[in-house]
Amino acid sequence: MPQPKVKLVVTGDDFGYCLRRNRGIVDCFQAGAISNVSLLVNASSAKDAADLAKRHHMPIGLHANLSEGLPVCPNLRSGSTLLNDDGFFHGKMGFRKELQNGQLSMSEVELELRAQVKLFCELTGHLPHHMDGHQHVHVLPEVRDIFAQVLSDYGIPFTRVPVEPGLLTCPWLPPTLREFYMQVEKDAKDTVGIFRRHGIRWPDAYLGLTTMGNNMSIANIKRAIGNALDAVSSREGEVTRDCEAPAVDQPITMELMVHPGYPSDPQQGGCGQGPDDFSQSSDRQHELDTLTDPRLLAFYKQERIQLCAFKDF
Repeated sequence: MPQPKVKLVVTGDDFGYCLRRNRGIVDCFQAGAISNVSLLVNASSAKDAADLAKRHHMPIGLHANLSEGLPVCPNLRSGSTLLNDDGFFHGKMGFRKELQNGQLSMSEVELELRAQVKLFCELTGHLPHHMDGHQHVHVLPEVRDIFAQVLSDYGIPFTRVPVEPGLLTCPWLPPTLREFYMQVEKDAKDTVGIFRRHGIRWPDAYLGLTTMGNNMSIANIKRAIGNALDAVSSREGEVTRDCEAPAVDQPITMELMVHPGYPSDPQQGGCGQGPDDFSQSSDRQHELDTLTDPRLLAFYKQERIQLCAFKDF
């Protein structure tokens, strides 16, 4: 086989969210459309997901969750700053608001992250191959320092830095979503130095913000990969690279974040509060159908894009 031009990790996030999402992610993996999964250990079908990963030899990491559902750590299930008045995590934007107002205890963040790593090990029988954050909480101020220390302590080698080349020139994102993504990117860029100091690694390029849900298409995935190749070969990629640029004869590494699956049943799944609109959306099926489209898989082969896992870097 010729040397690949790109080594692409296609990560199915939210593994464990519900039985239907699990089944869709496994179907994607078996079709050769994704190559890696990220497990929500506080989700209702986490054990089923871990068992499926063992059965099908799926590379699996931890999707650390501080924003949706219930904590894993027993000591944080009441009276914790991480919880709202209903006893659940504050939510994607609620977590950010509480953090900005100085209302979150970082010692509690650390307790919960360590509890999630421990539960991951109990479910899978090994440490995560990589660890990232549900709804990108891992790159938020203060949280990122704790997150990096936990990865360093456990020897978890890889994470995600959600800075996508070409985001600003993407015409189809609505203003509110674009604003949120730009803040995620700012937080991620501010996180790079912390991750570097702890010796944590990540791919040369990240994709997935501009190709989520109904924005996913073969054309948009091709566009995102093209933007990433241009960025890595220019000085733009130096800002977020974990080390020096890849050698001329070495493949460029990328991660594509995806959320495929069969949409959740309204009565089943979630992380303690039932499934959210995101998981019940037909967008999950749309992503599955796009990722498994033979034309996309043929494009990967034609362009010498090899799907792989983090351990293959």
